[in-house]
Amino acid sequence: KLVESGGGSVEAGGSLSLTCEARGAEWASSCMGWFRQAPGKEREAVAAIYKGYQGVGESYYGDSVKGRFTISKDRFKGTLILQMNSLKPEDTAMYYCAAKPYGGAWETLAFYEWWGQGTQVTVSS
Repeated sequence: KLVESGGGSVEAGGSLSLTCEARGAEWASSCMGWFRQAPGKEREAVAAIYKGYQGVGESYYGDSVKGRFTISKDRFKGTLILQMNSLKPEDTAMYYCAAKPYGGAWETLAFYEWWGQGTQVTVSS
């Protein structure tokens, strides 16, 4: 089970930190990521981090968030974190935490087996 928290409303230029609590197979999965979906748009990949050595491996980002967002894992708390800085109105969306047990491109939704319920992020101009 994946449970997101930390969403909210913020003005453009502000920051938010999203947290995803994970247990069991989800936390042990090969890759965990964040996706988002704005009204009327398809769900898109935001960032992902692979398990790697000692639990933290390579991370990847969508072009629209590179340099502004940072994905990380707190191995002691069993949480996935998305630090979002310099937020823009176009970042407004429902943000979802996801995990996939096997390989495949990090940005491909179909490879992710587990999904959270989402947390809303709203950025005003």
